[in-house]
Amino acid sequence: MESFRFAHPEYFYLLLVIPAFIVLFIISRISRRRSLRLFGDRALIAQLMPSVSANRPFIKFLIWMLVLSFIILSLAQPQFGSKLLTSKRKGVELIIALDVSNSMMAEDIKPNRLERAKRAISKLTERLRDDKIGLIVFAGQAYVQLPITTDYVSAKLFLDAINTSIVPVQGTAIGAAIQMATKSFTPDFGGSKAIIIITDGENHEDDAIGAAKEALEKKMIVHTIGMGLPGGAPIPIGGAGSRDFLKDKDNNVVVTKLDENMLTQIAMAGGGSYIRANNAEVGLNNLFNEIEKMEKSELNSREYSEYNDQFPLFLIIALCLIVCDFMILDRKNKWLRNFRLFGNHK
Repeated sequence: MESFRFAHPEYFYLLLVIPAFIVLFIISRISRRRSLRLFGDRALIAQLMPSVSANRPFIKFLIWMLVLSFIILSLAQPQFGSKLLTSKRKGVELIIALDVSNSMMAEDIKPNRLERAKRAISKLTERLRDDKIGLIVFAGQAYVQLPITTDYVSAKLFLDAINTSIVPVQGTAIGAAIQMATKSFTPDFGGSKAIIIITDGENHEDDAIGAAKEALEKKMIVHTIGMGLPGGAPIPIGGAGSRDFLKDKDNNVVVTKLDENMLTQIAMAGGGSYIRANNAEVGLNNLFNEIEKMEKSELNSREYSEYNDQFPLFLIIALCLIVCDFMILDRKNKWLRNFRLFGNHK
């Protein structure tokens, strides 16, 4: 059903300036007439100034008031008619499983493995458009930090709250994280699904390779990103920048090393890719480029009404009136005086 509305009716308050301009115009005309009376006889003055028109200033003022009115109308954005549109969104579903074990505090990747991974995930959300993203955190156990969603603002907020104390049981249960991810996708979504495991790879808890194979059987691709350098680094226990490191029972400093062999096997079993992070880049963007090539499916569709803007018409009318004002001179044109279009000053 067609209808008419103003998208921004608050601009109609600007119409209040028009009565103010009218009052000022009337006052100026009265003041001018009084000045002319003081100057001398009106009939004599009219003979001395034959080109002066009494009506033209009024007509020009009226034109500018109409111009102002049409500009205000255009600002109010009149809209007429409506049409029903259907918005369809296509994308993939992506779940990132982030290792939050104590070893992720190692500083071989600056400022530390966990913080660098969080920054990379945050930048990744800025690239997402119609894709869904979910967050899982894991150490000795796995938990859903953010259910799969297209709310990228919430994703960043949940991401900021992640730290190594968010999971009470320490360890690195990569298999549990993969299994949790497979259960976290939208049940009826038929499009491409990808799991990205971000960890240092020191898996001591479960069968991560077997979990990756099961995910692949369910058409869920498993990618891995290794956080850390082959040489490894000690684990600070006093916060970022601390020189107090975790030690074993023999009082030796524990050095956490990247287990690339494990992460490569997990990625191969899950049909995905393994990327090693370094101080230059984490590799999430490169991996996302590969995910973008996957087949996208319709996430959802919604119908909404769209109104047709009519404000250009009012702007055109205002422009035409301005042109008319420029064509009407303040004084009479001696060539057109005989036409008496605006009358004589008597």
